[in-house]
Amino acid sequence: MPISPTRRSLLAASMAAVAGLALPGLAGAAHSPLRLVPLDDDLALVEGAGAPVVVAVSGRDLLLVDGGLAARSGDLLRLLAQHYPGAQVRFLVNTHWHWDRSGANEALAGQGARLIAHENTRLWLGTEVRSTLDARVYPPRSARALPTQTFFDGVQGLDFGGQRLEYALLPQAHTDGDLSVYFPRQNLLVAGDVASGSGYPVLDTSTNGWIGGMVAALTTLMARCDAQTRVIGATGTVLRKADLLAQQDLCFAVLTRIGQSYYKGETWAQFQASAPTREFDAARGDPAQFLRAAYEGAWNHVNEIRRVTR
Repeated sequence: MPISPTRRSLLAASMAAVAGLALPGLAGAAHSPLRLVPLDDDLALVEGAGAPVVVAVSGRDLLLVDGGLAARSGDLLRLLAQHYPGAQVRFLVNTHWHWDRSGANEALAGQGARLIAHENTRLWLGTEVRSTLDARVYPPRSARALPTQTFFDGVQGLDFGGQRLEYALLPQAHTDGDLSVYFPRQNLLVAGDVASGSGYPVLDTSTNGWIGGMVAALTTLMARCDAQTRVIGATGTVLRKADLLAQQDLCFAVLTRIGQSYYKGETWAQFQASAPTREFDAARGDPAQFLRAAYEGAWNHVNEIRRVTR
């Protein structure tokens, strides 16, 4: 069933009312000080930039996974210069298009960094996006902000710091351009906003995220993990494989209930009244934004729902 303009408008309004700033990490980011937290001898995490920024070091070369908000790019560059004097950012990997992840693209490209992302991320950054996630219109970014090295599918490799990093597509999960980055020597996996941690996942249906894709993406992430793998997700908290499995249990349960509701011909109000996240709310909080996005986004995949497996 297609979503009519009226339903889209209602969805945008309800999401804005429920979530305020829906993108993870935005609230207060413009005022909080940036902090660099070591993850390993040659890996660190920058907190306070609007989204987690992972920094890899190899001599005088730096590689960043995500760059935070544009408003914090100056602070980010000063922090990096303070901790790594004389070093230069050679690579910036965008885990997806959202502005809290790609905000530093212009600044770092201007200093010679190579911008790496999925092709869909480049396309979204180059066009106007009318987001139902936070009821905003995002204008096209400048040509300098657009990734210069993109890919379409599969696992890609990048030599940095004496090892081969791997980055791979996580299709149609949080968005349709999510990717993960794996650091094999440190056994660390950067999962962007696909891994939600303790709260409910965020599904950006306006750029083709959906709950069934989230189930599949979590399977892909877990295939890369063992019990010792550290996973950096939406908030920067270090997660483990068990946390990914718990999130997948949640998504699969809700997806199953959405399918049952669709095939019974229930309305949104009837589905909501059934408390489809009842066993998860105590631990994860208010499900309203997640549920609405999951329910609306699944309409575009109604024929797939009964075939989704883990």
